[in-house]
Amino acid sequence: MLFVVTAMDKPGALNVRMANRAAHFEYVKATAMVRLGGPYLDDKGDMVGSLVILEASDLAAAGDWAANDPYAKAGLFRSTTVTPWKATANFCGAEL
Repeated sequence: MLFVVTAMDKPGALNVRMANRAAHFEYVKATAMVRLGGPYLDDKGDMVGSLVILEASDLAAAGDWAANDPYAKAGLFRSTTVTPWKATANFCGAEL
């Protein structure tokens, strides 16, 4: 099942994000649950949050993934939501 994790950084926390970026990517690779992800950007192009689409067995597992992300453990986020999601359209030509 797919889930969307939306996490918004605390104001002025770019240094926290950068200090934990390598650990975050290691976690993403080690868990092998992320299907697509990337940062939200502000008008200057600085990273201010994250959007991650991940595959998990249920909402609890997706929530556990989000809670154990090194970014979350470092206190980067001011808010995080985990929402079940269903892919219904792909405009890149690939079949869903």
